[in-house]
Amino acid sequence: MRILVVEDERKVASFIKRGLEEERYVVELATDGETGLQLALNNVFDAIVLDVMVPKKDGFTILSEIREAGNNTPVLMLTARSTMEDRVTGLDLGADDYLPKPFHFEELAARLRSIMRRSGAEKSTKLQVGDLILDTVTHMAYRNNKEIELTTKEYALLEYLMRNRNRILSRSMIMQHVWKVSFDPESNIIDVYVKRLRAKVEAGGARFIYSIRGVGYRIKEQSQEPAENEE
Repeated sequence: MRILVVEDERKVASFIKRGLEEERYVVELATDGETGLQLALNNVFDAIVLDVMVPKKDGFTILSEIREAGNNTPVLMLTARSTMEDRVTGLDLGADDYLPKPFHFEELAARLRSIMRRSGAEKSTKLQVGDLILDTVTHMAYRNNKEIELTTKEYALLEYLMRNRNRILSRSMIMQHVWKVSFDPESNIIDVYVKRLRAKVEAGGARFIYSIRGVGYRIKEQSQEPAENEE
């Protein structure tokens, strides 16, 4: 699941980003309001963590503009100001929840899960290809009702493949989405992780992950006929 964090305090932003990534979320970080607004309007996120006091555009303005644009992504607002007026303003503008600073990460994570459930986002968080199921709320993978243990990067790779089932994903796309860096043609890190993932999700069962010679990978059900350049 993808979370947008709009927070200008670098220590706080780093703390939230690191914690969410450890929970296996994909995190985009913006340190000013203009960047945060553009990311929110031009990308699909499962939730937004939005600080009220960010430069260039404050959190209330960002929230107002994304709601006016018809964007109903769940929003958890953060603020160092805990006055009732601020909370009422944020909720009236369309915030789903409010968390005053300082806070414990466990509470932030729990509130995020809660607003995503309330918004109905949880209805679409179980991804499935054949008998392979990935729960993007609990971050658990299952096949034939048996749990598959995945590392953080293996989970991120599998989620990206499953969210784009039947679609060919280039190595460059995978590297940028999962590793957040540009693709190095000399590196075989993607192939190494795909091999590990195949060993776990295809063990003793149908094949799902196919390599496209010279291009990248895609995930699909075995019942579909392989293309000429698929392996």
